Amino acid sequence: MQRYSFTAQIERDNESGGYTARVPALPGAHTQAETLDELNTNLKEVVELCLEELTDEELACLPEFVGLQQIMVDR
Repeated sequence: MQRYSFTAQIERDNESGGYTARVPALPGAHTQAETLDELNTNLKEVVELCLEELTDEELACLPEFVGLQQIMVDR
């Protein structure tokens, strides 16, 4: 069994207070939840489902996470 590691982008919705998340490197991997614990559970499930749909060749071609960069601009 192969183990994969992905980075998720998580945002909090100011109106509902809930959370949304997506895994940029994995097409279709996005979810939402009311708490971070629930979001983590949902993310694991959606990543597992997305991985089931990919061939070995597609898995080998997934982009590698490099990092995040904060950009500051004046307005």
